[in-house]
Amino acid sequence: MMVGMGLFGGTRVTHAVGGWLDEDATWLSAGEAAGYIWGLIYAGFVGYAVWQLMTPTPSRRHVRMRPWILAGIALNIVWLAAVEAGLLWASVAVSIVQLAVLLVILVQMERLPAPGWGERIAVDCVQGFYLGWTMVCVFVNVAAGLASSGWDGGPLMPVTWAVIAVIALTILSALLSAYDGGRFCVVLAVAWGLFWIGVNRSDGRGLQSGSLAVTSYGCAVVVILAWAGARWLSAKSPTGEARDLIADALDGDGQITTR
Repeated sequence: MMVGMGLFGGTRVTHAVGGWLDEDATWLSAGEAAGYIWGLIYAGFVGYAVWQLMTPTPSRRHVRMRPWILAGIALNIVWLAAVEAGLLWASVAVSIVQLAVLLVILVQMERLPAPGWGERIAVDCVQGFYLGWTMVCVFVNVAAGLASSGWDGGPLMPVTWAVIAVIALTILSALLSAYDGGRFCVVLAVAWGLFWIGVNRSDGRGLQSGSLAVTSYGCAVVVILAWAGARWLSAKSPTGEARDLIADALDGDGQITTR
């Protein structure tokens, strides 16, 4: 994993695949500073391994999730290998599979609550950060792949597509908040990515767009507000789940009755 940071003879991710993942390669590039979140995620992977060693009797919940968690970690290594090899579209495909695996993990986390704070931190928080950031990376990687293939966005301008993508990412994050009741680690990673897209489009260097920057900043706030709304709905729901209260409202008269 350190290879992607330029260590052990590897090429930094932002300098690999012809520079298409560089901070100004596309309108959705989040920048090198945004990638520092990988350090937190990798530290979480290490913490997860240590936690497993210190927990000789895993919970039934963790036993079910562990193969998927290990698959998610392995896919990150495959993604890095594809990037180092200059296979941009292969890395796009891997990132989409990564997202699918992490969504499966999210569903499993929702089925059973974590039995203690150790699992909540080592599993739920780490996988939450990983999921949120992978959501951002999928959009960034697809944009890089399309740009490298010469797609100019026609009939729309590329920056218009970037605005649409940012809004789509925000909607996806809000929907996940409604489903999972507002897992803050997921939302924080998405908001981090949106914030840095805004920074990159308004720092006076490279690709600049005031409309995209404002949209990105605004959407970073929206995903936080969606999280807060999901937490509020979860507190009001008889089952403790925002999704149940929303489903009940949609099946009834459309009014959410607070309790």
